[in-house]
Amino acid sequence: MDRRDFIAGLAGTSLAFASGAATAQSPAAPKELRIGFQKNGILLIAKQQGVLEKRFAAQGIAIKWVEFQFGPPLLEALNTGSIDYGPTGDAPPIFAQAAKANLLYVATQEAAGSGAAILLPPKSPIQTLADLKGKKIAFAKASSSHNLTIAAIEKAGLGYDEFTPVYLPPADARAAFERGSVDAWTIWDPFFAIAEQIPGVRILALAKGIVAQNAFYLANRDFTGKHPELVAAINDELAKVARWAEANRGEVASVQAAATGLPIEPWKRAVDRADFLIAPLNPRVLDEQQRVADRFHRLGLIPKAINVRDIVWEWKPTA
Repeated sequence: MDRRDFIAGLAGTSLAFASGAATAQSPAAPKELRIGFQKNGILLIAKQQGVLEKRFAAQGIAIKWVEFQFGPPLLEALNTGSIDYGPTGDAPPIFAQAAKANLLYVATQEAAGSGAAILLPPKSPIQTLADLKGKKIAFAKASSSHNLTIAAIEKAGLGYDEFTPVYLPPADARAAFERGSVDAWTIWDPFFAIAEQIPGVRILALAKGIVAQNAFYLANRDFTGKHPELVAAINDELAKVARWAEANRGEVASVQAAATGLPIEPWKRAVDRADFLIAPLNPRVLDEQQRVADRFHRLGLIPKAINVRDIVWEWKPTA
């Protein structure tokens, strides 16, 4: 199944809540936890530090790490049960829920910094968001950059039909940006921080002041229903990593540079503007996520209105 098929519509079943507490009658634990991750953020740090491997070793549970470039393919894998748990930005779960995907929100990383922006290539004549009228803007469809682009366009008083979206994953978008095939590029860290090093590249607008850009951790719904104690344990371990990251930003940059093979300087910029703390979803986050969902529905980008609270799982932290 490709991403377009996923977004267009998925066979799903009715949504259900699950308790975050361990239960005495839980099914036998799986032999393996399959964790989706992207090459940034808390899960990358957790992978490098081996914290989940240590937490679950006594239960005989192995950790399998599966890398994704951005959110929509990761959520497709969650929906089909190819992975059990993973992170995304704000927009991918909206499209997934509209397509009846088999997943649940299980934690959030609130207002995850200013690590996203709309970038302009060298010598661009564009000076304001309003100047994007009639221009080609590259971003990943159904990603957080899609939401940022729409919110920025609306802030400038433009309609969605007054620019040309160019749907490209980050690596392809960067190539189009560098060869001048697009007029602007909406992107997140670390791609944003790396692009800042290109001579002459300018920031047209940061996400900060336009959208909150909360991040989310999601799990396969069936897996969560069978093993709520494992989802809670993953969240608890990641919350510890997040607290360490908040207090050790220099080490975070070093860890992520080593893991990705990228120079440390862009990672320092990305880490300095990131917020790391992980917590249960709260009304403020849910209200903002509902605004994102309503924005996509209003523009006809998802086929029906959704209530994001319908797929929220209650996590009760113990660490």
